[in-house]
Amino acid sequence: GGTSVKVRHILCEKQSKCLEALEKLKGGTRFDEVATQYSEDKARQGGDLGWMVRGSMVGPFQEAAFNLAPSTVNKPIFTDPPIKTKFGYHIIMVEGKK
Repeated sequence: GGTSVKVRHILCEKQSKCLEALEKLKGGTRFDEVATQYSEDKARQGGDLGWMVRGSMVGPFQEAAFNLAPSTVNKPIFTDPPIKTKFGYHIIMVEGKK
């Protein structure tokens, strides 16, 4: 369903660091705060990738993003366990779909 998703992610090269970030999220820390602290992709603030079109993301990342229910940074629904791609380990959340 839909052709694009508004995505945030936390990217860590090491799985151990990604799992630490996951624990923070489970403890109730806001997604954007955890992203700022842990994510190695500093491209945007708070892990925000903006609107991503189907076909522009790597396979496992895209599949996970389109399967997630939209949520907010203070009550995020995220990928657990993290998604592994050639870039490392991602924790993904989706803020909207269209």
